[in-house]
Amino acid sequence: MKKRILFFVFVGFTTIFFGQLHEVGLTIGGTNYVGDIGKNYYFYPNKLAASVFYKYNWNPRIALRASYSLLPISGNDADADTGFRRDRLDPTGKTYKFSNTINELAAGIEYNFYEYDLSSDDKTWTPYLLLELAVFNYTNVKTYLPTGKVDKLGKKTSLAIPFGFGYKSKLFGTLAFAIEAKFRYTFEDDLDYLSTDTPNVNLEGTGNDWYMFTGVSLIYTFGRPACYTNGL
Repeated sequence: MKKRILFFVFVGFTTIFFGQLHEVGLTIGGTNYVGDIGKNYYFYPNKLAASVFYKYNWNPRIALRASYSLLPISGNDADADTGFRRDRLDPTGKTYKFSNTINELAAGIEYNFYEYDLSSDDKTWTPYLLLELAVFNYTNVKTYLPTGKVDKLGKKTSLAIPFGFGYKSKLFGTLAFAIEAKFRYTFEDDLDYLSTDTPNVNLEGTGNDWYMFTGVSLIYTFGRPACYTNGL
């Protein structure tokens, strides 16, 4: 009896470990940001960016995911959608503008609207939602001059909450593609080097900054065909 129990336990763990499908992929797309400079559009990709990711399909509805993303962002008040930003000038008499680069590590969960399993004949596409926690690093201002000009830059690491939606579908064989839009709420207000701590600057609000990434992914799936027992 003990050997039989151990056998079934072993088979159960083997099925869990090997029976799921794994995915790796590359996403190419565009970024934009919402903060104190430039446009305030939450969906306006304008800077080329890229991401690599890994997914573990827990069952046909749930996938665990992790990613690294390199995300340039920029803004220019000359292109702003409000007259206040287009008309204001920095202490040197120029329009406010900036550029920054975000390095991000994120992990979270992906929920499929329909069961997704490339080893099947009829579960090869689905829209999905995602929710993650991210750690990101960016350039920030360490010291301002009394005029408001930047005297010293530094590096800062912080947290963000990414969430978004997408659509994925099989291409052929073990290859699939996805279209995804992901929005990051940050706990920082200086991705654009401006905040309430900046001297001699007029801001429209005091909210934290956001950054977004929209892209197309090429996905390679590997591992033994899934053998799910409790799809959600």
